[in-house]
Amino acid sequence: MIKRELETNIKEKFFQGKAIVLLGPRQTGKTTLVKKIITERPENTVWFTGDDYLTREELGKHSVGHLKSLIGDNTVVVIDEAQYVNNIGLTIKILVDNIPDLQVIATGSSSFELLNAVNESLTGRKWEYWLLPLGFRELRNHNGFIEERGLLEHRLVYGTYPEVVTCMGNEKEVLHLLSDSYLYKDIFRYDKLNKPKVLERLIRALAHQVSSEVSFNELARQIKADFQTVEKYIDLLEKTFVIFRLPSLNRNLRNEIKKSRKIYFYDNGVRNAIIGNFTPFPAREDKGALWENYFISERLKYLRYNRIYANCYFWRTHAQQEIDYVEEKDGVMHAFVIKWNPNKNIRFPATFRKAYPHHKMHGINPNNYYEFLD
Repeated sequence: MIKRELETNIKEKFFQGKAIVLLGPRQTGKTTLVKKIITERPENTVWFTGDDYLTREELGKHSVGHLKSLIGDNTVVVIDEAQYVNNIGLTIKILVDNIPDLQVIATGSSSFELLNAVNESLTGRKWEYWLLPLGFRELRNHNGFIEERGLLEHRLVYGTYPEVVTCMGNEKEVLHLLSDSYLYKDIFRYDKLNKPKVLERLIRALAHQVSSEVSFNELARQIKADFQTVEKYIDLLEKTFVIFRLPSLNRNLRNEIKKSRKIYFYDNGVRNAIIGNFTPFPAREDKGALWENYFISERLKYLRYNRIYANCYFWRTHAQQEIDYVEEKDGVMHAFVIKWNPNKNIRFPATFRKAYPHHKMHGINPNNYYEFLD
């Protein structure tokens, strides 16, 4: 079993008087991770799953006495797929506030349902973590540095979902199953989603525009939908951990691109499954887009797992000067130009350097990418 970086962080937070909320895409190993953690601890555990109708009904009864009877003498309670339990935030709040020395763990695969339910009820009462597809450091620790670097082109095509990594030879089948059956499950449960064909056209359009600026109006015309539908579905795709947005940085310059965004996928393999293209990396025409998507998604995992707080952007001017990725940390702008060819000259625009004097410049290529992910 591949050890997840969050394991130690979560263990450290046990019995501090707060619930632990574990979010992330489906099939990234949230249930497996929680089971591993609790089997290594001596506490008695009771496990509930929000997929079960009767469980949802019982946990939805917000009586202190009733919930205490469900917990019994156990000191750890796990609520898996907690987003399906009605008003789960209030349930967890009652447990945290009324049962001393109880550790509550809630997992969920759709942040728009679970976080909406717990944010207000659990203010100051929760630790929140995201479990994303496997990161470079997790794979390096498991495979060894040399082997994992040798698998870079494989990762760029097939991604790093746990089952993809552990089922070498069956990557296409696993990814097609994931993208067809699991990826949209939480979105399709959302009661206001009534145009699944539009969603499918939208996500294919987004997959073809990775690393490019995205216009919601253009997308609406392309998939024959209205602007509000595109905006709503992109929001849902982001809140179910399929994609993430990178906004444009604009502070000081009149000619900086404003109110624009790029959209990336949390996993390269999912993106390639959506467009049905598993062509080996050396023969691909989208090398640059795949490389950029991989590095930025991996960098975001690195920041989150290491609890590094940064604002993340891309930068571009109307004169077509650009920087692929920018992190703002403690008043310093870290600018990343991401190129697959290590021999290609990298230029950092003087306009950016002048506008943001507190900066550091990083050229990213296959010979040094790991220095920023490990």
